[in-house]
Amino acid sequence: MSELSHVDETGEVRMVDVGGKPVSRRRAVAGARVRMLPQTARRLRELPKGDALATAQLAGIMAAKRTAELIPLCHPLPLTHVEVSVHVEDEGVEIVASAQTTAQTGVEMEALVAVSVAALTVYDMAKAVDSGMIIEDVKLLEKTKELE
Repeated sequence: MSELSHVDETGEVRMVDVGGKPVSRRRAVAGARVRMLPQTARRLRELPKGDALATAQLAGIMAAKRTAELIPLCHPLPLTHVEVSVHVEDEGVEIVASAQTTAQTGVEMEALVAVSVAALTVYDMAKAVDSGMIIEDVKLLEKTKELE
């Protein structure tokens, strides 16, 4: 197993020095799910287009842009694109986010923060009618790097 990237030889936490790494185009995709009662999913699906789901989508995009403020050792990145999709299914909401940059480090955390905050937003909007919702399967689905 590799060493932890944010811990030095003495066990102290540190920000990784990416200054010597080449700039490259990077992309990461993450996913999450909010499991809920079928009637809760139906209520979300029946809302006028743009209400709850658009709010969750926008929250995810905004969160990706603030990742370095939320995760202490993340580098602030110049994001070139963030996309969040929110789809209601029979017993839940599926969320997928992608983040892109041209930088010296990856955008996995930005994609993961985006799906997490979008899921929390869905939860917040539906908690009054379904207190048993579960946010699950927050995970990195893909990451790519292309040298410039």
